[in-house]
Amino acid sequence: MTVTPQLPRRSATEQARLEAVLREVFEHKLCFNELLGFKVESLDPAAPQISFAMRPDLIGHYQHGRLHGGVIATVLDTVGGLAVTVAIAEKFNGETAEQVGHRFGRIGTIDLRTDYLHQGIGKKFTATGRITRLGGRIASVQMTLENEAGVLIATGGAAYVVS
Repeated sequence: MTVTPQLPRRSATEQARLEAVLREVFEHKLCFNELLGFKVESLDPAAPQISFAMRPDLIGHYQHGRLHGGVIATVLDTVGGLAVTVAIAEKFNGETAEQVGHRFGRIGTIDLRTDYLHQGIGKKFTATGRITRLGGRIASVQMTLENEAGVLIATGGAAYVVS
C-alpha cells in the first residue's frame, strides 16, 4: 500500500490572508456583488454564508416591496461559487492565497436551479451554500436563502466546473 504524503496545512497567517482575499473578491472585485451589497458572513467550509440588506432598489414588485427574483437567483449562485471556492481552498489546504486564487479563475456555473418558496420580504437576507460533491472537474452545491426571521425564501441547486 502506497501512502501519499500530506502537504503541510497553510499557516494561520496565510489562512487569514486567503480569507481576506476571498472577502475582497466576493464583496468588491465581483462588481455586481458590490452593487447588490453582498457581504461575506462566514467562510466556514461546511456552510459559507453571504448576507445583504434589503434596499428600495432591490425591489422586484413595487406594490408589495418584495425582493426581485433576479437578486435571489444571483445570491444563490454567488454563495454556491463561494462554497466551491472555500471547498477547493480546504482540499488544497497547503496552497497559498495566490495558488487558490488561480484555481478560482477556473470556476464557472454550469447549471443553476432556483426554487422560490416564499415572498422575498425582510430587512436582511442570508444565503448559505453546502457542497454535496466536489469532484475533480465538477462540484455540486445546495443553497438556501433566509430572511432575518429564519423564513426560507428560496432554495437552489447548482453545478460548477472546477477544472
